Amino acid sequence: MNEPETIVRVAAKGDGVTASGRHVPLAAPGDTLDANGDVLPGPHHATPPCRHFGTCGGCQLQHLDEEALADFVRDRVVHAAEQQGIETERIEPVHISPSRSRRRATLHAVNGGGRPLIGFREGQSHRVVDMRECHVLAPELFALVDPLRRMLAARRGRYALSIELALTDQGVDCAIGGMAVEGLDETEALLEFCRAQGLARLMLDQGFGAEAFWEPEPVTVTLSGVTVPYPSGAFLQATRDGEQALVAAAVQWLGRGERTLDLFAGLGTFAFALAGQGHVLAAEAARDAHLACKAAAARGRFPVEAVHRDLFRNPLRAEELNGLDGVVLDPPRAGAREQVAQIAQSGVPRVVYVSCNPSSWSRDGAMLTEAGYRLAEVRPVGQFRWSTHVELASLFVR
Repeated sequence: MNEPETIVRVAAKGDGVTASGRHVPLAAPGDTLDANGDVLPGPHHATPPCRHFGTCGGCQLQHLDEEALADFVRDRVVHAAEQQGIETERIEPVHISPSRSRRRATLHAVNGGGRPLIGFREGQSHRVVDMRECHVLAPELFALVDPLRRMLAARRGRYALSIELALTDQGVDCAIGGMAVEGLDETEALLEFCRAQGLARLMLDQGFGAEAFWEPEPVTVTLSGVTVPYPSGAFLQATRDGEQALVAAAVQWLGRGERTLDLFAGLGTFAFALAGQGHVLAAEAARDAHLACKAAAARGRFPVEAVHRDLFRNPLRAEELNGLDGVVLDPPRAGAREQVAQIAQSGVPRVVYVSCNPSSWSRDGAMLTEAGYRLAEVRPVGQFRWSTHVELASLFVR
């Protein structure tokens, strides 16, 4: 029989871990694992607010209280840096997005037993959890789930759909993949659904690529007070408050620069925020996002120069970076190894690295520190509340 043990930390995938290394699902720091293997809740064990927790793969950490949740986010960043031998001079308090604040998400829909099931998938499974409540989605997004369920109930045959939702200036932007619309009756019914729900846009992929089915007016998002065209499926920070926390860090660290570079710029999330102080070069590979950023800059006459460039295949070279006051980059989860290698060889004095993956961030950060940069400050951000996904903003200087 095992001796009682105490949970001392939460591992990267959400399991509680004892000092001896035992992993215990749904355990929080301070919980006790008794001799029978049962978990006795400790001071940081919270009651999950959602009935689906433990089955739905959207959340992994609803059993943690606020302190333990913030510690998890902070520790993921700190441990990633330590594993690469990076010393952090200053760690800011963790920012955690509030419940019901996520403004974009991908749901799945299947006809299970002749009725629609809509929600996130189960953890480590393709099965869909039929969502009856959600404590992470913005109310405007969750309000669409029941109408979607009723709309799909009228459809015949088997289906497995993806449903991308995003909250825009005009309302909910919805993109459904895998749903064919046949005949006048189905077309009119779907148009009435769009009208009744006040959708900003409905995109359909019937097997030949996504096409706009409903869009009463051009869809936009507002970034740092700038109205930007929003291409369906374009990257958008998961929550407004998380975006504000990341942008505030970049502005504080780079806001006085006269010549700044925004790499993996997307729609211009950081570029427009930094444009108040000087000229910003915004480089992005996705053509629709690049064109949206370019159009918004031209319309508002902002000092943002949008450049279409694949930074994985053709990173900006060190000689192109020299003379800049600072660089901000927010790459995909895989990081930006080749681009960071060029930054490391340049004379750029300040680099703001925003990341949604502490592992790739620390790997890239090690190249910067080896080249003489020091990690001056880190701000951990838990934008995906109750999830093991962690984001951060960091400042490297030399």
